[in-house]
Amino acid sequence: MYKLPKKKAKNMYGYVKNSWKEMDKTYVRDIQWERMIEWRKGPAIVRVNRPTRIDRARELGYKAKQGYVVARIRVRRGNLQRRRIKGGRRPKRKGMLRIPMRKSIQRIAEERVARKYPNLEVLNSYYVGEDGKHKYYEVILVDPHHPAIMNDPKINWISSGKHKGRAFRGLTSAGKKGRGLRNKGMGAEKARPSRRANL
Repeated sequence: MYKLPKKKAKNMYGYVKNSWKEMDKTYVRDIQWERMIEWRKGPAIVRVNRPTRIDRARELGYKAKQGYVVARIRVRRGNLQRRRIKGGRRPKRKGMLRIPMRKSIQRIAEERVARKYPNLEVLNSYYVGEDGKHKYYEVILVDPHHPAIMNDPKINWISSGKHKGRAFRGLTSAGKKGRGLRNKGMGAEKARPSRRANL
């Protein structure tokens, strides 16, 4: 007789994750609109007591212990614009709008937070919302010199000199994605060790 497979029981993080996946259908949408009204009025970079998305923060390495810091940042949305050319050409050929960036907005957000907190290292970051003009990310930072971090074998790798300035060298998850390191094998031969090394 065929037995139906047993359904795995979800924990609390699983339900939080699903609610963020389907924001328009869940409670998250209403909460986010209220939050973003406040976030718009505040400064661009704010240290927060606890993560807004606890499930995503935990996936990316956050722990509720000493040495970990979470900061929320507001960055502008959209592509780049060039200066208007005064010389004669039809508007189509001016090439002002829709200029793609070499870095993602998430990477820019990580770098700005890293400059704000120079004694901390960026571990990772995740998306928490957007409105008409801005995107909001939360960045997980770690104090590499804190005793709680240096004595933890799961995170003390960040205390070595190799990981200094991780956000600026594209060593975070968003940075590796932007450098093309999510792809392996055929078609990705020139992504390693870096694109610049294969020019």
